[in-house]
Amino acid sequence: MSADFLEAMAAASAERVRAAQRSCPESELAARARRAPLPPPLRLDRSGFDLIAELKLRSPAAGVLAAAQEGLEPRLVAYARAGAAAVSVLTEPSRFDGSLAHLADAARLLAPLRVPVMRKDFLVDGYQLLEARVAGAAGVLAIVRLLSRTALDALIARAAALGLFVLLEAFDAHDLAVMRELIAVHGTSARLLAGVNCRDLATLEVVPGRLLELAPLLPAGVPWVAESGVASGADAAQVAAAGYRLALVGSALMRDEDPEGLAQALIEAGRTAAQAR
Repeated sequence: MSADFLEAMAAASAERVRAAQRSCPESELAARARRAPLPPPLRLDRSGFDLIAELKLRSPAAGVLAAAQEGLEPRLVAYARAGAAAVSVLTEPSRFDGSLAHLADAARLLAPLRVPVMRKDFLVDGYQLLEARVAGAAGVLAIVRLLSRTALDALIARAAALGLFVLLEAFDAHDLAVMRELIAVHGTSARLLAGVNCRDLATLEVVPGRLLELAPLLPAGVPWVAESGVASGADAAQVAAAGYRLALVGSALMRDEDPEGLAQALIEAGRTAAQAR
């Protein structure tokens, strides 16, 4: 995910918004959002560590991880049975094979199990928060470096008005400085999570050491999320010991033949380490 890649994804995301607005004006979508039932809330376990399990059909770095026709329900149920605190659903269509339909399907399936879903995409407009709310999401991901400070402020405020939690995603120290400012301003009025994605933006390679390197720069007072680089119980234990409250795991779970077993192993190892802090 180079800077050029992020810019291209932002431009494509903005075009998707324009196309969606031609089909459904924002006022109509906002009315639908107001009528939408409340999703299950994000609840964190007292043990001090939780998992956000991800539904990701394709990765630009790893290629196809799963095909939509395989059926997503068994995997989503496996995540819920394992004890995932939430499920992240990719909705970006061109490089991740995602869709809003996947988000809505996951929300319908997981709501009776009291597991919230999060929209993960290259969000650039408040309209996309309305789309997420209508689809049944409880939260969204926001990439700090993708938006201006004004746009980030507006997105966080709108998410709070819609009752959505926001996972703020940082890649480096500069992103984290912006994140600390955002949380200082909005932290008491919005449900925010502070995430570090340890993928190198130039090479697309995961650099797990960055999770530990950047941990001292994460803001106090909000849950920390380790994104990318967690694929085993040992990885989960390491980030939990460093203070991360959650791990967001996608590719490893999508590749594993026993996603429920791996998810359980990640949760157990992380909670053991968290309780030993």
